[in-house]
Amino acid sequence: MSEKVDLSKEADIRSLNTTADVLIPKDPLQRVIGQEEAVELARIAARQRRHLLLVGPPGTGKSMIAQALALHLPRPREEIRVVHNPGNPERPLIEVKSEEEIFRERESLGSAEGELIKPTSAPPNVAERLGYRCRHCAAYSSTQEHFCPQCGKAKMDTGIQPGNPFGDIIEGLMESMVGAAPIPTGRERVTTTRKRFDKEEVIVFERCGDMIRVLDEGALERRRGLEKQRPHKVLIPLERNPFVLSTGASETELLGDVRHDPFGSHDKLGTAPYQRVVPGAIHEAHQGVLFLDEISHLGATQRFILTAMQERHFPISGRNPQSAGASVRVDGVPADFILVAACNIQDLEQVLSPLRSRISGDGYEVLVETTMEDNKTNRAGLAQFVAQEIVADGRIPHATRAAVEAIIRDARRRARVIDGKNNALTLRLRELGGLVRSAGDLAVSLSDPLIDENHVTAALQRSRTAEEQIRDRYGTYMRGLSTDISSAQKEKSPYYFWNEHINDDQAYH
Repeated sequence: MSEKVDLSKEADIRSLNTTADVLIPKDPLQRVIGQEEAVELARIAARQRRHLLLVGPPGTGKSMIAQALALHLPRPREEIRVVHNPGNPERPLIEVKSEEEIFRERESLGSAEGELIKPTSAPPNVAERLGYRCRHCAAYSSTQEHFCPQCGKAKMDTGIQPGNPFGDIIEGLMESMVGAAPIPTGRERVTTTRKRFDKEEVIVFERCGDMIRVLDEGALERRRGLEKQRPHKVLIPLERNPFVLSTGASETELLGDVRHDPFGSHDKLGTAPYQRVVPGAIHEAHQGVLFLDEISHLGATQRFILTAMQERHFPISGRNPQSAGASVRVDGVPADFILVAACNIQDLEQVLSPLRSRISGDGYEVLVETTMEDNKTNRAGLAQFVAQEIVADGRIPHATRAAVEAIIRDARRRARVIDGKNNALTLRLRELGGLVRSAGDLAVSLSDPLIDENHVTAALQRSRTAEEQIRDRYGTYMRGLSTDISSAQKEKSPYYFWNEHINDDQAYH
């Protein structure tokens, strides 16, 4: 196997045969192409816990920068729990557990779980009382079996009095009428004693699926200690993804909620309020990154994001006034996250001024690049990008050097056509990635082992936008639109009626 080429050190794509030769960096920020300033600030943001606002058009790598930043953070070290408040159940409490405390709890829980044994290893009378052993033929079977598969009789005592002259008939009827009567299937646990080291001790046998759990006095004592803990629910687990994507999320998804319970606060039928608390994205991103693309579309909800950033915690309450959870509120829920927000240039004015002030006062605003200079180093960066896209897709073959050069030529064309830049390469890489995948799909359909220049050339035709295809076919977009409208629609639409009275060149040019 040939040695991989590190294009960050050897910036010459002539050393490549295919993209399989490219060394893909392990550092996720080194996989971001052409955004040197944004990458540098993302490294600082990860190290210093700063916020970022990335401004620029779609497809320029904003979400990739946010994900790479999250991978540079240390893993979360706190678990957040919501705890039952016996004095006021509708005001559950918050408990924050450190990583060390969680590990100690897990060790205690493991020691309180006892030992698992096979039913055949348990005392026969215990196995019978738990429902594993048939009282008639001593055969063992699952507790889900009401009748012994060996002898066909009820495994447990059916409640029929001994000596009943019709006992055999009644048992036969019960065997034939599935579900006709509740048939005993054994106890869930059996408490007994045993002698150990000349000392008698209490021992408990519990059902555990196809096995039996054995709890000695030590395990029972540890279990009693755990049961003394206040009832709680893990709201944000210790093992979690430090990157939380909340683009397009509703206010409830962002800020949390309390689920509705049709039985309200009924002590026997209802679900306790603490069990119905649902975290929001701002809480799930605690000690991680909250990424909000198109943040301007959140409108007034941005003010809640600002509050959470300032206070580093945010309460969870029921958001539907008609819900049984409307009166429930959990204060002080941690929400200490790094905000990476993104928007287009035209939407920048819709980002709340206080939020922008908070970001710039405790972070950075970055205008991302849309093009980069057409030089040897940046062409090598695009070759690395092509290799990354192929590996990430996992369903298309690698590309030849000629195919990479064809993609670079298209990147040069896009920079000229879209951004009006000569001697430049586009950084609108989402569309360029689409070209790579389209060429790869074509290679797969032809059973070709590699993507070559011909596949890229054909993919350029396939990857045209619908508007480009309409203009190629009909000359103008409006002329194509007019052919797609029925005569009845034209008669009813004042717009098309107006178009009938003007020259075609005026209407469509």
